[in-house]
Amino acid sequence: PCPVQVISALQSKHHYGEGEARAICDKVQAKLLKECHDPAKMCITDLRISHWEEAIQETIGGEGERHCYYLWKTTRLQHLTLAEDTREMLTELRKRVRLLLLTNGDRQTQREKIEACACQPYFDAIVVGGEQKEEKPAPSIFHYCCDLLGVQPAECVMVGDSLDTDIQGGLNAGLKATVWLNKAMTTLVDTSPVPHYIISSVLDLPAVLQKMEHNINAKLGTDHMASSNE
Repeated sequence: PCPVQVISALQSKHHYGEGEARAICDKVQAKLLKECHDPAKMCITDLRISHWEEAIQETIGGEGERHCYYLWKTTRLQHLTLAEDTREMLTELRKRVRLLLLTNGDRQTQREKIEACACQPYFDAIVVGGEQKEEKPAPSIFHYCCDLLGVQPAECVMVGDSLDTDIQGGLNAGLKATVWLNKAMTTLVDTSPVPHYIISSVLDLPAVLQKMEHNINAKLGTDHMASSNE
């Protein structure tokens, strides 16, 4: 959602009504969702300034200002934080497993978000899709991440909230398991791809990993018994 500071600025500085201000922000959000960015043709800043200019023109027909974009960007980054319980979970997990943050998107935009939420200390490595030849769900970027961590794909678990990029990508790359973060607890009906595990909160992840480990140990025990009986 558009930060309240941006709504207020559009009303006070640019004298738009509250309805107009919210309509402009809604249009910008829609443009962000459909955004196709080619770094070779235009920098991300110019592209997003154009979103605001177009949204203002489409709503009230006037000229947009760069100020709107920079205010939106600043307030957006200020609100990016890692919750305390999430930081504690990552700290504990990292004692047992290697952690890598993988995100699609433009290099500049994603690096700014990463810096704003100060999440670097909680991961062994961070990979931004815009810096690679291919992004999720291409297998190549997942294999690159595995190489960075020094693990095989069959030893790696992908956790993400996107079925199309995170889960499908993990399956494409032949990872050990995929865990879908489904905050809305949307019911899957004949949906592809199908994740191995589903959680409603990232804080449920340690329990899922423990269950995964238990299942593997149980299978190894069964296989050992089968081979002993042969």
